[in-house]
This record gives sequence, C-alpha cells and structure tokens, in this order.
Amino acid sequence: MKILFTHSYFLHFDTKQLKTQTPFAPLATLYAASVLRENGCEVKLADLQFSSSAGEIKQHLEIFKPDVFVIYDDSFNYLTKMCLTNMRESAFKMQKIAKEFNIPIIVSSSDATDHLEKYFENKADYIIIGEAEQTLLELVNALKKEKQPNTSLINGLAFLSEKKIVKTPARLVLKELDELPLPAWDLIDITPYKNTWLRGHGFFSINFVTTRGCPYKCNWCAKPIYGNRYNSHSPQNIAKQIKELQSKFGFTHIWFADDIFGLKPNWLKEFNAAIKELQLVIKYKIQSRADLLLEDENIRYLAESGCDEVWMGAESGSQKVLDAMDKGTTIEQIKEATQLLKKYNIKPCFFLQFGYTGELIEDIEKTILMVDELKPHDIGISVSYPLPGTKFYERVKKDLIEKQNWKDSDDLHLMFNSSYKADFYRHLQRFVHYKFRFAQSKELLKNKKFNKRMALGPYYYFKQIRLKKKLQNIEPDAGSLF
Repeated sequence: MKILFTHSYFLHFDTKQLKTQTPFAPLATLYAASVLRENGCEVKLADLQFSSSAGEIKQHLEIFKPDVFVIYDDSFNYLTKMCLTNMRESAFKMQKIAKEFNIPIIVSSSDATDHLEKYFENKADYIIIGEAEQTLLELVNALKKEKQPNTSLINGLAFLSEKKIVKTPARLVLKELDELPLPAWDLIDITPYKNTWLRGHGFFSINFVTTRGCPYKCNWCAKPIYGNRYNSHSPQNIAKQIKELQSKFGFTHIWFADDIFGLKPNWLKEFNAAIKELQLVIKYKIQSRADLLLEDENIRYLAESGCDEVWMGAESGSQKVLDAMDKGTTIEQIKEATQLLKKYNIKPCFFLQFGYTGELIEDIEKTILMVDELKPHDIGISVSYPLPGTKFYERVKKDLIEKQNWKDSDDLHLMFNSSYKADFYRHLQRFVHYKFRFAQSKELLKNKKFNKRMALGPYYYFKQIRLKKKLQNIEPDAGSLF
C-alpha cells in the first residue's frame, strides 16, 4: 500500500505565527508515518507547512499515485488543538482534490473529531477518533484486503453508513510508548525549518514529546486525542533520540511539546542522568504547572539537564478565576514556583487568559499586578476559547452563534457572552503585552543592556497609551487597570 500523508497547518494562513518564525515539524504525523512504514507500507509526506496554497497537494497525488490519502494533524502542537477555520478550509480543499483521484481519504485531527459532519460533508471517508496510529494501521490493512471493508470492527473510528455517522468503540491508548518506532524524520525537508529559525532567532530548535495525555482536569482544556491518561517514554529513550537527531540536524534547542513535562516520579532525575551519560549539551523549554515546580530537587534536575524556559499555566492572578477553572493551583504556588525557577536561572514564562466567565475588572487587575510583581521572562495571552468536550464549552455553547472557532491564532474574538464586550478583550490582550514589553525595556535600559527590545521601549509606550484610550472608551471602569 502506498500512503500519502499530509497535515492541514499552513503558516501562510496564520499571520501571527508566520511573523514569529518558530516553525515546528508535524511530529505526530512523523510518528504515524513511521508506524505504517514499519508495517510494510510505502509512505510519503507532503509537508505543506511553508506552502501558500492547499492546492499544492495535487502535484503530490499525481506524482506519488497513492492508494490512500491521510490528513494527519500534529496533535502535539497546541496550534492544531485550536481548530482554526483557515486550516479547516485547507483540509476541505485537500480532501476534495484527493477525491478526484478516487482513493480513500482518512483524517486524524482535533478539529475533525469535534466536527465529524463537516469533514464527511467535504469528502472524508474515515475519521480517526483518539490516539490514531494503531487505528490507522488496522484501517489501512483492511483497505488493502478489500475496497469496502467492514470497518465496524475497528475501534476508534467514525465513518458514514447509509448517510449516518457511525462511531465505533473508543480505542485504548498506548501505554508503552518506547515500543513505537522513532518518528520518520527522514520524510521531511528540515532545511526551511532550520533556515527560518536561524534567520529569526540565531539558533535552531526542534520539537520532541516525552509523554501523551494530561491527568489534570482544567475545565476549559480539550483533550480529544490523548485524553486524561498520562503515559511516557523512558528518559533513556528520549536522550538517545536527542543524541541521534542532533548529530543529523545540528539543533541546539528543543521544545518539549508535552502538556506536562516530567510528571512521572523520578523521571526528571533519570533524564538528567541520561543527558549527562551521553554528554549532551542542549537547551530546552517545557510546559508545566505551578504546583509541580515547588521541589528544589526537580528544578535542579531541570536546570542541570539544560532546561532554559518553563511555560507555566498561570492563567490568572485571581484565585476566584483559578477556582472557577478547576485549575487546582493557587496564586501562592505561582509566586513560589517563579522564585524557585529564577533561583536556578531558568526563565519563568506565564500562559494567561482573559474573559473566563465571571471574571471582572478587579480580577483582571490582579492578573496585571501579578505580572508586574513577579516579572516573568515572557507571557503568552489568550482569550478564553470554548472547545467541544469541555465543561466550559457546555456552559457557554448556547452563545456560540456567530462563530465557534477562530480564523487564525491571532483572531482573539470572544465568542460567548462574558462580563465585557469582545473588543474589550482583544484590546486588553494587546495592552497587557505592550505594558509588559515596556516594563522590560525600562529594566534593560536601567541595567544598561542595549538590545532590540530595549530600543523598542518608546514604541511599546505609545502603543499602550493608545490602547488605554480604546479600553476606556469601551469600558469606563477599565481605568483601574492603568
């Protein structure tokens, strides 16, 4: 069987990410391609991330002449979990083109899981629900035997039968991740990734994952692929992967795309030992929770093994909002974790979100004050985003009339009724960013650290002044934020 893989993330349709210049390869796609290849399939990857049109898939179909076409999105990348409509439309266009070649079309993505009917209406034949490698392998093997197989016996699958959507029982997730073959990095042209990173940042970073799933239950966080289970590769396996790939690609930095890095007891200790044993020199960034970062020993293992940045799901400076989110962390833990990371020269970074139901000006003010007080290295701000399958979505879905998904990652439209107007939150996100950058530029100037960010101080200042006026015009009570 000849299998053509692709994915639906196009940088050119996400202006913010195009400017950021931090592209990462579709790692989940590489895992799936590797599994099929190990089981006797001839595989090719049409990586269209840097392409300007979904129509480019046609030439790959014409040249490779596959038996099956698979759109397999990178479920490890948060951008695909956002279910952006620009990428959905690209997937639909590729599906319609592939249908002209009269071959089965299989889709695995968060968005397809959430919107089965839309993908079937646009020519998909099968949609994989949940962790996809084993389901895909069974489906491809069934298609190899007969053109119209009995797919009702394959777990983790959705398909049409007599114009009705049929969903088979859920598939159990993989527990022994080390049994998976290594991702098929040879299928990808690494050059545009490397050149983009070097041009934009002066170093080259690639993505790894050590785990699948997240056991925590923040009520706004969707987990359509890996769910609430938490399974991990061994630290020795990951260290060997790093060594092998670093010799091929020459990267000096890693983004570990895990939802939670190093949760398993003793994992960080063993990873640190494995890094030292293989004499690896690498910097990396991770995502974690404040409550998991309160042990000196764990932070020390992170620092010694090369951790440079930790992105913490801080979310809000208001305990009321954190409790409403079922976050399970406290403001005090955020403060302690930030101080501990700084003690070990690891850069603490905050994920924040505004607009959660019940949040008021006083809660927003607490978030801004938290950032001012703790001075993280960086912040990423979003507006609360309801995704199917979450308690938060069920709470606000009656309001989702105008739109249910953002167009791109910089859309920031509040799609439900919250305390203030949608424009208020969009401007608030910008204001807090510019306020934060201006404070950083002043600190750099004070310490005589002359760089690009310091030089942009006046720009940040005037931007925040303009946004102050817009915010006060929309919401007079916003004055206390300034």
